[in-house]
This record gives sequence, C-alpha cells and structure tokens, in this order.
Amino acid sequence: MFRSIALAAAFVLAGGAAFAQGGKVTVVTSFSKDVTDPFKKAFEKATPGATLEVQNRNTNAGVKFIEETKANNQVDLFWASAPDAFEVLKAKKLLAPYKPRATGIAEKVGSYPVNDKDGFYVGFAASGYGIMWNERYVKANKLPTPKEWQDLTQAPYFDHVSISAPSRSGTTHLTIETILQGEGWAKGWRTTKEIAGNLRQVTDRSFGVPENVNSGQVGYGIVIDFFAFSSQGAGFPVKFVYPSVTTLVPANIGVIANAPNKAGAEAFIEFLLSPAGQEALLEPTIRRLPVRPETYAKAPADYPNPFKDKNLQGLLTFDAELSEKRNQAVDVLFDQLVTFQLEPLKAATKSLHELDAALAKKDNAQARALATEARDLIAAMPITDAEAASPEIRQAFTGGKQKTARQAELEQQWAAFAKEKYTAAKAKADEGLKLVR
Repeated sequence: MFRSIALAAAFVLAGGAAFAQGGKVTVVTSFSKDVTDPFKKAFEKATPGATLEVQNRNTNAGVKFIEETKANNQVDLFWASAPDAFEVLKAKKLLAPYKPRATGIAEKVGSYPVNDKDGFYVGFAASGYGIMWNERYVKANKLPTPKEWQDLTQAPYFDHVSISAPSRSGTTHLTIETILQGEGWAKGWRTTKEIAGNLRQVTDRSFGVPENVNSGQVGYGIVIDFFAFSSQGAGFPVKFVYPSVTTLVPANIGVIANAPNKAGAEAFIEFLLSPAGQEALLEPTIRRLPVRPETYAKAPADYPNPFKDKNLQGLLTFDAELSEKRNQAVDVLFDQLVTFQLEPLKAATKSLHELDAALAKKDNAQARALATEARDLIAAMPITDAEAASPEIRQAFTGGKQKTARQAELEQQWAAFAKEKYTAAKAKADEGLKLVR
C-alpha cells in the first residue's frame, strides 16, 4: 500500500509544525484521483483536523472557474502540470505569492526553474512529454518502435496513434507547444499535422490516451511521461520514450488570491515538498519526477533522474510566457485544423502514404513533385507565429463561454482553410498515384 502515509504522519518540518493548520483546504486540480487520493490521505493523516477537498477539472476549465468565481472565491489552491496556466492566473492577479520554507529543493529541473521567479507558484514535481506504446499491440501488428516525433509521421503508424485535444488537456497543450518551440512554428505544425494524419482518435481527456494504449485499443499514445510510468507500475505492457525535441517542466501548485484557508493551503504545499511528500511521487500509481534530488536514492533502479541522466540534461528550455501569449490560439488552431477535420486530413495522408509506396517501386518525377505539393498543402498554416501571439488574436479569445464574434469568425476561417487544403492535398496525391500505377 501507500508506504509514505506512515512517513507523512511522523514528519514535522524543521523549524515548526508546518502541518498544524487544520480546517478544509479546497484545491482545484487537473490530476486524476489516482494521484490526488494518496496525497489527500497522507496529508490528512499528517495534519490533524485538516480535510483536503479535491475538485477535479481539466486545466483550461480550472483556470476559467477560478476567474469566474473570484468575487466569491472558495478555492485555496490550484494544482496542475501546465506552467502557462499558472502564468495566466498570475497575469490576472488570481494567485497570492508564497515562498516555501522547505529546503533541499532543486533550483532547476533540466534547464527550467522549479519555482516561479516572482514567487506566485511552486514546482513540486517534474514531467516530460513523449510517446508510449503497447508492446503486445506493436508485436502483434508487426509495427516499429518509435524514437522521435518524426517517426509517428511515417506510413506504418497510420491509424495506430492517439492524442488528446490540447483544448481539453493542459499536458497535451504543453506537448504541442514544446514541438512548436523546439522545431519552430512552421516546421512544428508540419510535424504535428503529419502525425495527426496517422491518428486513430483525438480523445476528450488526457487520461483517455493511456487507457486506450494500456487496453490495446490503440498502439501508440502521445502523453506526459507519468502516464506511461504509472501504467508500467500497474503492470501494463507499455514502454515510453522521450524524443530529442522535448522538455522537462515542473508540475505546479499555487495559492489562490484571497484564499479562505491560506494557512492550510501553505501547509499542503509544505507537505508536497517534504521528504514524505516527495517520496510519495515514486508510488506506482503516481510515478512523477521529484524536485528534491535526494529522493531519487529511494527510487527504483530504472527510474528517470533529471539530475543525473545525461539525456535529460540538455533538453529544450520551455518558454512559458510565449506559450501563455498564444495559448488559446494554439488550442483553437489544433481543434480547427486537426480535431474537427480529422477525416479529410487522414484521407489526404492515406493517399500520400499510398503514393510514397508506389513511388518506391516505380519512380516518377512528376508524381514526386505532386507529393511534395500535397505535403505542403497539409502543412500550410492560416496564421504566423507572430499573429498567433498578437494582441488582436489574443483579444478574440477573451469571451470565455460566450465566444466573441471575432473568435467565431476565426474558427470558421481556419476550419474552411484546413478543409480546402486537405481536399486539394488528397487530389494532388491521387493525381500522382494515377501517374505511377
């Protein structure tokens, strides 16, 4: 069972009883019950009189809820993976500064600062983004083992890949944003859309991806690392790889401005950063990367260690402020170009795969040129990176549940753009096929 509960119950922070604050502590989080339940039990056992009330919402919904209820705030903490979500709350003055008393916490994980430089939110664990796969599924279907994002664009992966919508999952948003930052806007979207052409599905929640890989409904999933690690801990036949274009960023927690139980909120943060709280991250159902380096001495032998593993040292430095500026634009672009246009995108991709296979047997310069044109049509974007982060585009997405007229207009334009490009791409690929058959 959860071995850290006993440790937590006995643990008292040096310098004072940090866990002496009782009462109800309310946290809004994107984390599943598999993560939150063990922490809730351990914190309540370590903190006499405390009750942790967990409200589960996806990252975007959590941010909106906190903003919409600020006049009558009943929430003490926001707890999620996406640093850009905390940047949004910080910019809206919805977070209260807090400097943890815990010692022994690393200043950086990989190349990313663990804590907000202005003190408005705190990193308690780290995560990276990559590809998980079901070994039995891959073996049964005689499929390859991926190493890079680019691998997932290849023909053998067609209809075998799953991802969640970034508009519904903060971790998926970070994955897409990482590719965009690592490869650049144009090339990053090209890679993203070429992968998307091979998708079996776009799920509503990030949890759906590992569940489908675990059960063998799909072969590969684009996920945050702990989904794969916790699946391995539960005995599922899955593997995981960090592509070279990825990043490690902290999962964070922050005190909400005007929190009803500020002292209790701070006590929970101190618990997360304590030796007991950090060791809890190693549990099979959680499997996150602690930000306390000494904790790795108690980790399993094959556990990733960002403070010692060389392949986790030189990763992309994620720009949370850039991500925050174009957060909504990236999410809406993905939905309009991929989620809602998946069938025409897959149809164009399937024709291209068939053309590539035909060209491998019988070369034809004109058909190759048509294939290049088709790929460029799929990769085309309706706006530039500068436009995505511009005040004009950002202003369009400020309507909340009630879309602004400009948002509706942009969504319609981007959807029409995608449908036109994918239809034209399929026509080019089909034309090329006629030349080589």
